[in-house]
Amino acid sequence: MNPAEVVKQRMQMYNSPYHRVKDCVREVWQNEGARAFYRSYTTQLTMNVPFQAIHFMTYEFLQEHFNPQRRYNPSSHVLSGACAGAVAAAVTTPLDVCKTLLNTQESLALNSNITGHITGMASAFRTVYQVGGVTAYFRGVQARVIYQIPSTAIAWSVYEFFKYLITKQQEEWRAGK
Repeated sequence: MNPAEVVKQRMQMYNSPYHRVKDCVREVWQNEGARAFYRSYTTQLTMNVPFQAIHFMTYEFLQEHFNPQRRYNPSSHVLSGACAGAVAAAVTTPLDVCKTLLNTQESLALNSNITGHITGMASAFRTVYQVGGVTAYFRGVQARVIYQIPSTAIAWSVYEFFKYLITKQQEEWRAGK
């Protein structure tokens, strides 16, 4: 997914020079090479592992609070899923900011006494701090949280619904034997 993320983010940039996916891919490939599509790969992994760990732990913690009997309870699944996604998104925003910088090579950062491409996570962390201080690590946190809330609420409620259906079907099948 990393190459797709690079293209998506470059096309979403303010004043993006790209109007079509094909043009973006071609220009990045010609000007920066194949490595440009994977510059943020380690950051992506470094972000996704903590995101998922925080996400699952928060969901399980909230389920213990809102649904201690662990019954099928759609409202508790939606609420726990939404909150878990929000917490995980907020906590991992600094990693997402660095990943976005690696993917976009955003010109404001590159014009701030930094030469060449930003090539790794450590370089991205330094650049973000140099350009905007500690608060820059949390740019877009509200949008990221708002995006994750419905996504994780829906995902958990669908997962729990199908888990309930499959379990109920298995119990009925065993009872009929």
